[in-house]
Amino acid sequence: MLREWRVPKTIQWTVKLFFIFLLIFTLFRLSTYLAFRPEGLNFFEIFPSFLLGCLFDIRWICIILLPVLCSGFIPNFTPYSSISARRFWTSYLSLSTFIMMFFFGADYGHFAYVSTRLNASALNFVEDAKISMEMLWQSYPLLWISLALIAVVYLFYWLYRRAHIRIEKENSVQEIQYRTRWYFFTLVLFLFGIYGSFTTRPLVWKDAFVFKDNFKSYLALNPLQNFATTLRFRKPVVDDERAKDNFPIIRDYLQLDSTTASLNFRRLTLPDSRGLESKPNIVLVICESFSMYKSTMSGNPLNTTPYFDQLSKEGIFFSRCFSPHFATARGVFATLTGIPDVQLSKFSSRNEESLQQHTIINNFEDYSKFYFMGGSSEFNNLKRLLNNIKDLRLYEEGSYTSPKVNVWGISDKNLFKEATKTLSEQKNPFFAVIQTSDNHRPFTIPVEDSDFVKRDVPKDTLEKYGFLSIDEFHAFCYTDFAFKSFIEDAKKESWFDNTIFVFVGDHGVAGDATAIYPDAWTDQRLGDEHIPLLLYAPKLLVPARRDEVVSQIDVLPTIAGLVHNPYVNTTLGRDLLNPAKKNNVAFIIHHDEGRIGIVTDSFYYTKNIRFEQETLLPVKSNIPWWNKEEEVLIKKRSSSLTSALYETAKWMLVNNKK
Repeated sequence: MLREWRVPKTIQWTVKLFFIFLLIFTLFRLSTYLAFRPEGLNFFEIFPSFLLGCLFDIRWICIILLPVLCSGFIPNFTPYSSISARRFWTSYLSLSTFIMMFFFGADYGHFAYVSTRLNASALNFVEDAKISMEMLWQSYPLLWISLALIAVVYLFYWLYRRAHIRIEKENSVQEIQYRTRWYFFTLVLFLFGIYGSFTTRPLVWKDAFVFKDNFKSYLALNPLQNFATTLRFRKPVVDDERAKDNFPIIRDYLQLDSTTASLNFRRLTLPDSRGLESKPNIVLVICESFSMYKSTMSGNPLNTTPYFDQLSKEGIFFSRCFSPHFATARGVFATLTGIPDVQLSKFSSRNEESLQQHTIINNFEDYSKFYFMGGSSEFNNLKRLLNNIKDLRLYEEGSYTSPKVNVWGISDKNLFKEATKTLSEQKNPFFAVIQTSDNHRPFTIPVEDSDFVKRDVPKDTLEKYGFLSIDEFHAFCYTDFAFKSFIEDAKKESWFDNTIFVFVGDHGVAGDATAIYPDAWTDQRLGDEHIPLLLYAPKLLVPARRDEVVSQIDVLPTIAGLVHNPYVNTTLGRDLLNPAKKNNVAFIIHHDEGRIGIVTDSFYYTKNIRFEQETLLPVKSNIPWWNKEEEVLIKKRSSSLTSALYETAKWMLVNNKK
């Protein structure tokens, strides 16, 4: 038809390319639906997502093809003006296809990992490109993936060239004169496609959330749109007025004096009868990906952590501790500062506005302070965050005699041994933080640890109890092996009896927890944040199992409360062992989904910051214990507290100065 109308060949080619790209985008969206659709969601229910998704796809296809179309305004530069021009434009399309396929592949992996579209938070790892690439290289068959990507791009290059040649042949029988009006007409159509709407308001990213369902909304978006839009979330946005409006709620939550001035969270806590006057050493172990539901302490029959389970019976063990979020950088930030890292699409450790932070560790004035990690502190800009700890001695990759085993540096067992050796040389009391990393891809078990026994477990059994692979299972078991090595070595040292060991997960990992916990842990991804918290000091603390809900941000105030030493708290963390503490609540945020909420001893409440959606689910069983009237009341109170914690955390990220 276009040939009969004597439409210029460049426009004919552009139209064919348009439909080729539209087919690619549609097939990708269909594969995403088939691979990740929630149970019970049929195609007819998500058909509106496909229609809206087509509008987003058309926008990006028009953006990609716009340079090809605009070349028509320069006759000597069109794809049909010369062989070199044809090669240039087919190369341009191949490069565009490569970038597009790269985004599609990364998006597919991102969706598989955290159930959301690829977004600007991926730049957190690009900023550590060397370490991130090394981790990916050691964890995935990148060579074969790259070859497959190149092969696919070459296939499309051939397809673009073939379409070009075919149009050339079909139009060779008659001369088509150059007419600018065709280009202006097509340009208007392309600009309309980029605008994406029949109304006076253009199509925007937020339109995808009209479905008020995360999966349907993310299915409507494409990775290019989601990535481009979420770039603006990488800067802190603080609303002082909202923080002030919510201060009365936070004042009650933190049990501050009613006369406390607005946005004044500073409170000096003096030692009480619980404070140990022996100046105990503190060893805080931040445990990589320590999911509670995968551990022995949860009742998981795979018995992955028998040694830690025994320690938990000999110490003060909190069975329902939650990290506010997922990701190591966020977990470390929350532990050291007492603030949930609510910054969207960027870790606060990478935001200049949030780097200067007050930390309770500095109140241990007579203590020598250490931080041990097997890899590099440059990853996620951790080194800059650690600068807040006065006179800190940092031990990292390059500081040890033990060999490096993978991208994360030395093994956890050797990390503990190196730390034990250094701590045993100290004359003063010490506050040491040890950050583990082996329970993370590429799941390397050092060859030297031949006494670590691997177990064979059927794949269906692994999946039933939360593990995606045998390598992940072995790495989790190796964590317990390293803990045992550490504590058994420490018991031989003179400082052991006067040391409080604190173990806390940096975050959990999503997976099937339905064999262990009610559905909310899996369906609402509470397993991402549910972590063990243990205070272990057999000579100093009376063992107890505590089943109330607590938060990772409470770790430092709780440690400080055990020592006969005054400390200043300026954030949201609370002393969990203070008998006067009220409100068993933990704040949780899923950044990519825009979902915030609180988990309590009896329910999990969430709301979305992008559209109106609330959920209220029981956490002790799958059966709600409330009636409709009670549900309305619970949601109203929970919404107020959730928003207050969120707005206050945003304010604290840039105002909690040391």
